[in-house]
Amino acid sequence: MERKKFSWGVVIGLALLGFSRSTGWALNKGLSFPLLSSYTESAFIKGTILALEGFIGILIPPLLGYYSDTLRSKHGRRRPFVMIGGLLAGIAVLMIYTSYALGVPLAGFALTLAVFYFSMHIYTAQFRALMPDTIESGERGKASGVITLFEWAGNLFLFGLAGFLIAKAVAETGESESIKALAQTPYLKIPFIVTSLFLIGAALFVYFIVREPKAPEIMEDESLVNYLKSIVTNRDFLKFYAAQTLWWMSFEFVAIFLYGILAFILHGSASEENVKAVTSLGLYLMALFNVTVLLGALPGGLIYDKIGRRLSIIVGGIVFALPQLWGWFIKTQTQIVIALALAGLGWGILMAASYPVIGDLLTQYEKEAFTGRYYGFFEATRSLPVLLAGTIGGAIVDLAGGNYRVLFPIGAIMVLVAMPMIWSMKKLEVGKK
Repeated sequence: MERKKFSWGVVIGLALLGFSRSTGWALNKGLSFPLLSSYTESAFIKGTILALEGFIGILIPPLLGYYSDTLRSKHGRRRPFVMIGGLLAGIAVLMIYTSYALGVPLAGFALTLAVFYFSMHIYTAQFRALMPDTIESGERGKASGVITLFEWAGNLFLFGLAGFLIAKAVAETGESESIKALAQTPYLKIPFIVTSLFLIGAALFVYFIVREPKAPEIMEDESLVNYLKSIVTNRDFLKFYAAQTLWWMSFEFVAIFLYGILAFILHGSASEENVKAVTSLGLYLMALFNVTVLLGALPGGLIYDKIGRRLSIIVGGIVFALPQLWGWFIKTQTQIVIALALAGLGWGILMAASYPVIGDLLTQYEKEAFTGRYYGFFEATRSLPVLLAGTIGGAIVDLAGGNYRVLFPIGAIMVLVAMPMIWSMKKLEVGKK
Protein backbone atom coordinates (compact mmCIF):
# COMPACT_ATOMS: atom_id res chain seq x y z
CA MET A 1 0.00 0.00 0.00
CA GLU A 2 1.36 3.42 -0.94
CA ARG A 3 2.50 5.48 2.01
CA LYS A 4 3.35 9.14 2.43
CA LYS A 5 6.04 10.43 4.73
CA PHE A 6 4.79 11.59 8.10
CA SER A 7 3.06 14.91 7.48
CA TRP A 8 2.00 17.27 10.22
CA GLY A 9 -0.20 19.01 7.65
CA VAL A 10 -2.26 15.84 7.18
CA VAL A 11 -2.43 15.29 10.94
CA ILE A 12 -3.64 18.86 11.54
CA GLY A 13 -6.22 18.50 8.75
CA LEU A 14 -7.61 15.36 10.37
CA ALA A 15 -7.42 17.04 13.78
CA LEU A 16 -9.54 19.94 12.51
CA LEU A 17 -12.09 17.45 11.19
CA GLY A 18 -12.10 15.79 14.59
CA PHE A 19 -12.56 19.20 16.25
CA SER A 20 -15.62 19.98 14.13
CA ARG A 21 -17.21 16.57 14.71
CA SER A 22 -16.67 16.95 18.44
CA THR A 23 -18.53 20.26 18.49
CA GLY A 24 -21.46 18.38 16.97
CA TRP A 25 -21.36 15.55 19.49
CA ALA A 26 -20.81 18.04 22.34
CA LEU A 27 -23.86 20.01 21.24
CA ASN A 28 -25.83 16.78 21.45
CA LYS A 29 -24.39 15.84 24.86
CA GLY A 30 -24.67 19.35 26.29
CA LEU A 31 -28.13 20.44 25.18
CA SER A 32 -30.22 17.46 24.05
CA PHE A 33 -30.90 16.07 27.54
CA PRO A 34 -32.09 19.39 29.05
CA LEU A 35 -34.11 20.20 25.91
CA LEU A 36 -35.75 16.76 26.11
CA SER A 37 -36.54 17.52 29.77
CA SER A 38 -38.97 20.12 28.46
CA TYR A 39 -40.98 17.22 27.01
CA THR A 40 -40.67 14.49 29.68
CA GLU A 41 -39.08 13.72 33.07
CA SER A 42 -38.74 9.98 32.35
CA ALA A 43 -35.08 8.90 32.35
CA PHE A 44 -36.03 5.89 30.22
CA ILE A 45 -37.74 7.95 27.50
CA LYS A 46 -34.94 10.52 27.33
CA GLY A 47 -32.29 7.82 27.41
CA THR A 48 -34.04 5.84 24.67
CA ILE A 49 -34.27 8.86 22.36
CA LEU A 50 -30.61 9.70 22.90
CA ALA A 51 -29.80 6.03 22.34
CA LEU A 52 -30.89 6.45 18.70
CA GLU A 53 -27.33 7.64 18.17
CA GLY A 54 -26.12 4.21 19.21
CA PHE A 55 -28.61 2.30 17.07
CA ILE A 56 -27.64 4.26 13.95
CA GLY A 57 -23.95 4.03 14.83
CA ILE A 58 -24.12 0.25 15.01
CA LEU A 59 -25.47 -0.05 11.46
CA ILE A 60 -24.04 2.76 9.32
CA PRO A 61 -20.25 2.94 10.01
CA PRO A 62 -19.53 -0.79 9.50
CA LEU A 63 -21.47 -0.85 6.21
CA LEU A 64 -20.22 2.42 4.73
CA GLY A 65 -16.71 1.74 6.03
CA TYR A 66 -16.77 -1.57 4.16
CA TYR A 67 -17.87 0.02 0.89
CA SER A 68 -15.40 2.89 1.19
CA ASP A 69 -12.56 0.31 1.14
CA THR A 70 -13.61 -0.78 -2.34
CA LEU A 71 -14.50 2.65 -3.72
CA ARG A 72 -12.41 3.64 -6.74
CA SER A 73 -12.85 7.33 -7.40
CA LYS A 74 -10.70 10.25 -8.49
CA HIS A 75 -11.93 11.92 -5.29
CA GLY A 76 -10.51 9.15 -3.09
CA ARG A 77 -12.03 6.41 -0.96
CA ARG A 78 -12.81 8.43 2.17
CA ARG A 79 -13.19 12.08 1.15
CA PRO A 80 -16.52 11.76 -0.72
CA PHE A 81 -18.11 10.37 2.44
CA VAL A 82 -16.53 13.16 4.50
CA MET A 83 -17.95 15.81 2.15
CA ILE A 84 -21.48 14.39 2.02
CA GLY A 85 -21.68 13.59 5.73
CA GLY A 86 -20.27 16.94 6.85
CA LEU A 87 -22.70 18.95 4.71
CA LEU A 88 -25.73 16.93 5.84
CA ALA A 89 -24.67 17.08 9.50
CA GLY A 90 -24.33 20.86 9.33
CA ILE A 91 -27.85 21.13 7.94
CA ALA A 92 -29.23 18.67 10.51
CA VAL A 93 -27.89 20.77 13.39
CA LEU A 94 -29.94 23.72 12.18
CA MET A 95 -32.98 21.43 11.90
CA ILE A 96 -32.66 20.51 15.59
CA TYR A 97 -32.76 24.14 16.67
CA THR A 98 -35.60 25.00 14.31
CA SER A 99 -37.77 22.10 15.48
CA TYR A 100 -37.33 23.06 19.14
CA ALA A 101 -37.89 26.77 18.47
CA LEU A 102 -41.10 25.97 16.56
CA GLY A 103 -42.35 23.80 19.42
CA VAL A 104 -42.78 20.59 17.44
CA PRO A 105 -44.03 17.54 19.39
CA LEU A 106 -41.58 15.15 21.06
CA ALA A 107 -41.70 12.71 18.11
CA GLY A 108 -40.71 15.46 15.68
CA PHE A 109 -37.86 16.66 17.85
CA ALA A 110 -36.62 13.07 18.25
CA LEU A 111 -36.73 12.67 14.45
CA THR A 112 -34.44 15.67 13.91
CA LEU A 113 -31.97 14.17 16.38
CA ALA A 114 -32.08 10.91 14.41
CA VAL A 115 -31.33 12.77 11.16
CA PHE A 116 -28.34 14.40 12.83
CA TYR A 117 -27.03 11.06 14.12
CA PHE A 118 -27.40 9.49 10.68
CA SER A 119 -25.56 12.36 9.00
CA MET A 120 -22.67 12.25 11.46
CA HIS A 121 -22.25 8.51 11.05
CA ILE A 122 -22.12 8.68 7.25
CA TYR A 123 -18.42 9.60 7.55
CA THR A 124 -17.45 8.33 11.00
CA ALA A 125 -15.53 5.28 9.76
CA GLN A 126 -13.91 7.23 6.93
CA PHE A 127 -12.62 9.91 9.30
CA ARG A 128 -11.09 7.24 11.53
CA ALA A 129 -9.61 5.29 8.62
CA LEU A 130 -7.81 8.31 7.15
CA MET A 131 -5.25 8.34 9.99
CA PRO A 132 -3.88 4.79 9.52
CA ASP A 133 -4.27 5.25 5.75
CA THR A 134 -1.79 8.13 5.84
CA ILE A 135 0.39 7.44 8.92
CA GLU A 136 2.85 4.56 9.29
CA SER A 137 2.61 2.17 12.24
CA GLY A 138 5.09 3.31 14.87
CA GLU A 139 4.14 6.97 14.37
CA ARG A 140 0.42 6.63 14.94
CA GLY A 141 0.67 7.26 18.66
CA LYS A 142 1.80 10.88 18.30
CA ALA A 143 -0.70 11.45 15.48
CA SER A 144 -3.45 10.00 17.67
CA GLY A 145 -2.40 12.23 20.56
CA VAL A 146 -2.78 15.38 18.46
CA ILE A 147 -6.05 14.29 16.85
CA THR A 148 -7.49 13.26 20.23
CA LEU A 149 -6.41 16.59 21.72
CA PHE A 150 -8.24 18.52 18.97
CA GLU A 151 -11.31 16.30 19.28
CA TRP A 152 -11.68 16.99 22.97
CA ALA A 153 -10.80 20.65 22.44
CA GLY A 154 -13.91 20.76 20.24
CA ASN A 155 -15.95 19.47 23.16
CA LEU A 156 -14.36 22.03 25.45
CA PHE A 157 -15.07 24.87 23.04
CA LEU A 158 -18.75 24.00 22.65
CA PHE A 159 -19.37 23.37 26.36
CA GLY A 160 -17.60 26.62 27.23
CA LEU A 161 -19.58 28.57 24.64
CA ALA A 162 -22.91 27.13 25.80
CA GLY A 163 -22.06 27.75 29.46
CA PHE A 164 -21.11 31.37 28.72
CA LEU A 165 -24.33 31.96 26.78
CA ILE A 166 -26.45 30.41 29.53
CA ALA A 167 -24.80 32.61 32.17
CA LYS A 168 -25.43 35.65 29.97
CA ALA A 169 -29.07 34.66 29.44
CA VAL A 170 -29.65 34.08 33.16
CA ALA A 171 -28.20 37.50 33.96
CA GLU A 172 -30.40 39.22 31.39
CA THR A 173 -33.68 37.40 32.10
CA GLY A 174 -33.41 36.76 35.84
CA GLU A 175 -34.70 33.24 35.14
CA SER A 176 -33.18 30.64 37.51
CA GLU A 177 -33.58 27.67 35.14
CA SER A 178 -30.67 27.70 32.68
CA ILE A 179 -32.27 26.27 29.55
CA LYS A 180 -35.48 28.24 30.08
CA ALA A 181 -33.42 31.43 30.33
CA LEU A 182 -31.46 30.55 27.20
CA ALA A 183 -34.67 29.81 25.27
CA GLN A 184 -36.03 33.26 26.17
CA THR A 185 -33.11 34.97 24.41
CA PRO A 186 -31.64 34.90 20.89
CA TYR A 187 -28.59 33.13 22.35
CA LEU A 188 -30.01 29.60 22.03
CA LYS A 189 -29.43 29.61 18.27
CA ILE A 190 -25.74 30.56 18.52
CA PRO A 191 -24.27 27.12 19.47
CA PHE A 192 -26.28 25.51 16.67
CA ILE A 193 -25.15 28.02 14.04
CA VAL A 194 -21.49 27.83 15.13
CA THR A 195 -21.53 24.03 15.14
CA SER A 196 -23.12 23.93 11.69
CA LEU A 197 -20.41 26.20 10.29
CA PHE A 198 -17.65 24.07 11.81
CA LEU A 199 -19.09 20.82 10.45
CA ILE A 200 -19.52 22.14 6.93
CA GLY A 201 -16.24 24.09 6.90
CA ALA A 202 -14.08 21.21 8.15
CA ALA A 203 -15.61 18.74 5.69
CA LEU A 204 -14.86 21.09 2.80
CA PHE A 205 -11.32 21.69 4.11
CA VAL A 206 -10.48 17.98 4.28
CA TYR A 207 -12.08 17.29 0.91
CA PHE A 208 -10.07 19.95 -0.91
CA ILE A 209 -6.81 19.95 1.10
CA VAL A 210 -6.07 16.45 2.44
CA ARG A 211 -4.83 13.99 -0.18
CA GLU A 212 -5.31 10.27 0.26
CA PRO A 213 -2.68 7.71 -0.76
CA LYS A 214 -3.44 5.81 -3.93
CA ALA A 215 -5.95 3.06 -3.17
CA PRO A 216 -4.24 -0.33 -2.87
CA GLU A 217 -5.09 -3.23 -5.12
CA ILE A 218 -7.12 -5.68 -3.07
CA MET A 219 -6.15 -9.13 -4.29
CA GLU A 220 -8.27 -11.16 -1.88
CA ASP A 221 -11.16 -9.01 -0.77
CA GLU A 222 -13.42 -10.08 2.07
CA SER A 223 -17.12 -10.35 1.44
CA LEU A 224 -19.32 -8.45 3.87
CA VAL A 225 -20.22 -11.72 5.61
CA ASN A 226 -16.59 -12.88 5.83
CA TYR A 227 -15.51 -9.48 7.15
CA LEU A 228 -18.02 -9.66 10.00
CA LYS A 229 -17.18 -13.33 10.56
CA SER A 230 -13.43 -12.61 10.76
CA ILE A 231 -13.99 -10.22 13.65
CA VAL A 232 -15.68 -12.94 15.69
CA THR A 233 -13.08 -15.58 14.85
CA ASN A 234 -9.99 -13.38 15.39
CA ARG A 235 -9.54 -13.18 19.14
CA ASP A 236 -7.39 -10.02 19.15
CA PHE A 237 -10.01 -8.00 17.28
CA LEU A 238 -12.83 -9.52 19.31
CA LYS A 239 -11.13 -8.79 22.64
CA PHE A 240 -10.41 -5.20 21.71
CA TYR A 241 -13.89 -4.51 20.38
CA ALA A 242 -15.45 -6.08 23.49
CA ALA A 243 -13.18 -4.11 25.83
CA GLN A 244 -13.92 -0.86 24.01
CA THR A 245 -17.64 -1.52 24.26
CA LEU A 246 -17.32 -1.82 28.03
CA TRP A 247 -15.29 1.33 28.64
CA TRP A 248 -17.45 3.41 26.31
CA MET A 249 -20.59 2.15 28.05
CA SER A 250 -19.06 3.31 31.34
CA PHE A 251 -18.40 6.73 29.80
CA GLU A 252 -21.90 7.02 28.33
CA PHE A 253 -23.56 6.22 31.67
CA VAL A 254 -22.12 9.48 32.97
CA ALA A 255 -22.23 11.49 29.73
CA ILE A 256 -25.88 10.79 28.92
CA PHE A 257 -27.18 11.16 32.47
CA LEU A 258 -24.80 13.79 33.88
CA TYR A 259 -27.57 16.33 34.47
CA GLY A 260 -29.65 13.72 36.24
CA ILE A 261 -26.64 12.70 38.36
CA LEU A 262 -25.95 16.31 39.34
CA ALA A 263 -29.59 17.04 40.12
CA PHE A 264 -29.88 13.90 42.25
CA ILE A 265 -26.65 14.45 44.22
CA LEU A 266 -27.10 18.20 44.78
CA HIS A 267 -30.89 18.52 44.99
CA GLY A 268 -32.17 15.05 45.88
CA SER A 269 -34.08 14.31 42.66
CA ALA A 270 -33.85 14.74 38.87
CA SER A 271 -37.08 16.65 38.38
CA GLU A 272 -37.41 18.95 35.36
CA GLU A 273 -36.83 21.97 37.60
CA ASN A 274 -33.71 20.49 39.22
CA VAL A 275 -32.24 19.30 35.88
CA LYS A 276 -32.65 22.74 34.35
CA ALA A 277 -31.18 24.31 37.49
CA VAL A 278 -27.92 22.33 37.08
CA THR A 279 -27.61 22.72 33.29
CA SER A 280 -25.09 25.55 33.54
CA LEU A 281 -23.05 23.65 36.14
CA GLY A 282 -23.20 20.53 33.96
CA LEU A 283 -21.82 22.39 30.95
CA TYR A 284 -18.94 23.80 32.99
CA LEU A 285 -18.19 20.36 34.44
CA MET A 286 -18.15 18.90 30.92
CA ALA A 287 -15.72 21.66 29.97
CA LEU A 288 -13.54 20.82 32.99
CA PHE A 289 -13.62 17.13 32.09
CA ASN A 290 -12.46 18.00 28.58
CA VAL A 291 -9.62 20.17 29.90
CA THR A 292 -8.23 17.21 31.83
CA VAL A 293 -8.83 14.92 28.84
CA LEU A 294 -6.60 17.28 26.84
CA LEU A 295 -3.95 17.02 29.54
CA GLY A 296 -4.06 13.24 29.28
CA ALA A 297 -4.33 12.95 25.49
CA LEU A 298 -0.85 14.06 24.36
CA PRO A 299 1.13 12.00 26.88
CA GLY A 300 -1.30 9.15 26.22
CA GLY A 301 -0.36 9.17 22.55
CA LEU A 302 3.35 9.40 23.33
CA ILE A 303 3.42 6.58 25.87
CA TYR A 304 1.52 4.39 23.40
CA ASP A 305 4.64 4.41 21.21
CA LYS A 306 7.05 4.28 24.17
CA ILE A 307 5.91 1.95 26.94
CA GLY A 308 3.73 -0.32 24.85
CA ARG A 309 0.13 -0.58 23.70
CA ARG A 310 -1.24 -2.81 26.44
CA LEU A 311 0.27 -0.95 29.38
CA SER A 312 -0.71 2.52 28.16
CA ILE A 313 -4.35 1.44 27.71
CA ILE A 314 -4.46 -0.21 31.14
CA VAL A 315 -2.97 2.86 32.86
CA GLY A 316 -5.64 5.04 31.27
CA GLY A 317 -8.42 2.61 32.14
CA ILE A 318 -7.49 2.36 35.82
CA VAL A 319 -7.12 6.13 36.22
CA PHE A 320 -10.56 6.53 34.62
CA ALA A 321 -12.25 3.85 36.75
CA LEU A 322 -11.05 4.77 40.25
CA PRO A 323 -12.89 8.14 40.50
CA GLN A 324 -16.08 6.36 39.45
CA LEU A 325 -15.75 3.93 42.34
CA TRP A 326 -15.49 6.98 44.58
CA GLY A 327 -18.62 8.39 42.86
CA TRP A 328 -20.94 6.25 45.00
CA PHE A 329 -19.83 8.22 48.07
CA ILE A 330 -19.82 11.71 46.55
CA LYS A 331 -22.11 14.26 48.18
CA THR A 332 -20.82 17.75 47.33
CA GLN A 333 -20.12 19.82 44.23
CA THR A 334 -16.42 20.02 45.12
CA GLN A 335 -16.16 16.23 45.23
CA ILE A 336 -17.90 15.98 41.85
CA VAL A 337 -15.40 18.44 40.36
CA ILE A 338 -12.40 16.49 41.68
CA ALA A 339 -13.77 13.13 40.53
CA LEU A 340 -14.55 14.31 36.99
CA ALA A 341 -11.16 16.02 36.68
CA LEU A 342 -9.30 12.85 37.65
CA ALA A 343 -11.50 10.70 35.40
CA GLY A 344 -10.76 13.06 32.51
CA LEU A 345 -7.02 12.47 32.81
CA GLY A 346 -7.54 8.72 32.57
CA TRP A 347 -10.00 9.07 29.70
CA GLY A 348 -7.55 11.21 27.70
CA ILE A 349 -4.82 8.58 28.07
CA LEU A 350 -7.27 5.79 27.22
CA MET A 351 -8.61 7.54 24.10
CA ALA A 352 -5.19 8.43 22.68
CA ALA A 353 -3.87 4.92 23.38
CA SER A 354 -6.87 3.02 21.97
CA TYR A 355 -7.44 4.95 18.71
CA PRO A 356 -4.40 3.50 16.81
CA VAL A 357 -5.00 -0.10 17.95
CA ILE A 358 -7.10 -1.23 14.96
CA GLY A 359 -4.63 0.24 12.49
CA ASP A 360 -1.75 -1.54 14.21
CA LEU A 361 -3.63 -4.85 14.34
CA LEU A 362 -4.37 -4.56 10.62
CA THR A 363 -0.64 -3.99 10.05
CA GLN A 364 0.22 -7.08 12.08
CA TYR A 365 -2.35 -9.22 10.27
CA GLU A 366 -1.45 -7.70 6.86
CA LYS A 367 -4.92 -6.26 6.28
CA GLU A 368 -4.02 -2.59 5.90
CA ALA A 369 -6.22 -2.20 2.83
CA PHE A 370 -9.29 -2.77 5.02
CA THR A 371 -9.07 0.18 7.43
CA GLY A 372 -12.52 1.50 6.48
CA ARG A 373 -14.44 -1.63 7.42
CA TYR A 374 -12.50 -2.39 10.60
CA TYR A 375 -12.69 1.21 11.82
CA GLY A 376 -16.38 1.05 10.91
CA PHE A 377 -16.75 -1.81 13.37
CA PHE A 378 -14.52 0.17 15.77
CA GLU A 379 -17.12 2.95 15.68
CA ALA A 380 -19.97 0.47 16.05
CA THR A 381 -18.45 -0.68 19.34
CA ARG A 382 -18.40 2.97 20.39
CA SER A 383 -22.03 3.42 19.35
CA LEU A 384 -23.41 0.22 20.88
CA PRO A 385 -22.66 1.60 24.38
CA VAL A 386 -24.78 4.69 23.62
CA LEU A 387 -27.70 2.42 22.80
CA LEU A 388 -27.11 0.19 25.82
CA ALA A 389 -26.28 2.98 28.25
CA GLY A 390 -29.27 5.07 27.21
CA THR A 391 -31.80 2.26 27.56
CA ILE A 392 -30.24 0.09 30.27
CA GLY A 393 -28.92 3.08 32.25
CA GLY A 394 -32.32 4.76 32.17
CA ALA A 395 -34.02 1.53 33.23
CA ILE A 396 -31.53 1.00 36.09
CA VAL A 397 -32.13 4.53 37.36
CA ASP A 398 -35.91 4.11 37.22
CA LEU A 399 -35.69 0.73 38.99
CA ALA A 400 -33.44 2.33 41.63
CA GLY A 401 -36.15 4.87 42.37
CA GLY A 402 -34.46 7.70 40.46
CA ASN A 403 -31.07 7.14 42.11
CA TYR A 404 -28.66 8.26 39.37
CA ARG A 405 -25.65 7.74 41.64
CA VAL A 406 -25.80 3.95 41.02
CA LEU A 407 -24.40 4.47 37.51
CA PHE A 408 -20.93 5.34 38.90
CA PRO A 409 -19.89 1.98 40.43
CA ILE A 410 -21.48 -0.02 37.62
CA GLY A 411 -19.46 1.96 35.09
CA ALA A 412 -16.23 1.49 37.04
CA ILE A 413 -16.70 -2.27 37.16
CA MET A 414 -17.16 -2.35 33.36
CA VAL A 415 -13.84 -0.59 32.80
CA LEU A 416 -11.98 -2.88 35.17
CA VAL A 417 -13.47 -5.97 33.50
CA ALA A 418 -12.17 -4.70 30.14
CA MET A 419 -8.53 -4.44 31.23
CA PRO A 420 -7.70 -8.21 31.31
CA MET A 421 -9.04 -8.47 27.75
CA ILE A 422 -6.47 -5.92 26.58
CA TRP A 423 -3.63 -7.57 28.48
CA SER A 424 -4.37 -10.95 26.89
CA MET A 425 -4.21 -9.69 23.27
CA LYS A 426 -1.48 -11.54 21.35
CA LYS A 427 -0.42 -9.23 18.50
CA LEU A 428 -1.00 -5.77 19.91
CA GLU A 429 2.63 -4.72 20.28
CA VAL A 430 4.40 -3.43 17.17
CA GLY A 431 7.10 -5.74 15.88
CA LYS A 432 5.58 -8.94 17.30
CA LYS A 433 4.41 -11.32 14.63
